[in-house]
Amino acid sequence: MVIRNGGITAIAPGAAGRNQDLDAFDAEGMWIIPGLWDCHTHFTQWSYTLGRLDLIEARSAHEAMDMLRGHVSQLRSEGRLDPNRYVVGMRFRHSLWADDEQPTLAAIDAVAGDQPVALSSADMHCGWVNSAAARKLGVQVGESGLVGELEWFDAYCRLDDAPGAAEELDRLLREAEHDAAGKGVVGIRDYEMAENINTWIGRFANGINGLRVQAGVYPERLHQAIDDGWHTGDELPGSNGLGHVGAMKLISDGSLNTRSAYCSTPYSGIEPETFGTMSYTPEQIESYMFVAAKHGFDIACHAIGDEANTIVLDCAERAGARGSIEHAQMLKPVDIPRFAKLGLAASIQPQHAMDDRDVITRFWGHPAGIPYAFRALHDAGARLLMGSDAPVAPLDPWMAISAAVFGTENSNREPFQPEQCLDFGTALASSTQVGRERLKAGDAADLVLLDRDPSTVGTPEEMRAMPRHVQATMLAGRWTYRK
Repeated sequence: MVIRNGGITAIAPGAAGRNQDLDAFDAEGMWIIPGLWDCHTHFTQWSYTLGRLDLIEARSAHEAMDMLRGHVSQLRSEGRLDPNRYVVGMRFRHSLWADDEQPTLAAIDAVAGDQPVALSSADMHCGWVNSAAARKLGVQVGESGLVGELEWFDAYCRLDDAPGAAEELDRLLREAEHDAAGKGVVGIRDYEMAENINTWIGRFANGINGLRVQAGVYPERLHQAIDDGWHTGDELPGSNGLGHVGAMKLISDGSLNTRSAYCSTPYSGIEPETFGTMSYTPEQIESYMFVAAKHGFDIACHAIGDEANTIVLDCAERAGARGSIEHAQMLKPVDIPRFAKLGLAASIQPQHAMDDRDVITRFWGHPAGIPYAFRALHDAGARLLMGSDAPVAPLDPWMAISAAVFGTENSNREPFQPEQCLDFGTALASSTQVGRERLKAGDAADLVLLDRDPSTVGTPEEMRAMPRHVQATMLAGRWTYRK
């Protein structure tokens, strides 16, 4: 394989030997695959998980508060507790907790006292805050201490403006890039709820350049981006071709774990009866899509419930929009062929199926659609893009590939919907920018060297351990990781 100017110019026996002026790297005995992508991240929030309290293992509100108590105690002993700064925790999953083990304001106040504490749910669709943080953030909380959906999105973004946050974030961003490269990742789609274009221009200028980045734009910032002359695919200045403007990211409905994904049938076991909620009216969604399509922006539309997916597919069809539907977690059978027909990719996060399989049983007891219809979408001709939605799941394509292929996290548990599992080749191709298993001459020199053939892996445990077999990662012809 001959690489010049960041691209692959030849792949042939003896090709490198005919170019004596090139530096040589002997990869004999290794496997080469295209560089891996995570097609749905919130990269700032994922970076923060490398330095903030992670509550993903908490199995009850009591356990979460024990973890918080220990974290606050450690910060105090290290002299890092400041009443003017937030203590932030992430990824609690109260949808899996018993009814008598749900969040309460009294519990978090008892642990945190006057120290502002803000905890974000695993799906990032709600927060659990104490009274001190509620006052500081300007949000109203009841007995649960929970802040819901749109109010939480706004409040959580304000945490990034707290004292000391910028210095902490710079360090964690570099750590997150290194962590990603060590897993073979060369690119991300970043849907952080922020002004992503200018943010990434600044990051590239500061030498944070270990990944290709497609920076998404939210609807509230779309008109400004249009006025500034941006379009999907435009190169970000100073990125040396690594950064580009991404799609317009629009969140149409809520999430399964907060019982707010918009469905055509009611949630099971919930009183009063609820079908979930839409974040925008169908007319607003269509209007935003029309503006995006008219001005050269792809769409990336979050839709989880089956009725939300029907609505966004209808809106995209009327607006002539192109791009992707993000999550597509529950789909009516009649809507599955529409992805290919409308030229819309299905941006899926297979690990969510593993995390949600018990929640589905609890709250989607009588669905009108198919949850996590990976194989059905593929068989219907839809282009699949795989990702993590980090920090909702870890930024780790091997975890996503494992979930998609085996349908279970470990060999001791039966697969979830085995009929929806993908073959390895499809899962790998859906995790690359080139959309295939192998590199070709003319591709960018984004590649991963492995000391094991991943196509022969036979268990989910082995597939999830594949990052240990990454020997090197190359981005645009330069090494970003070497073991």
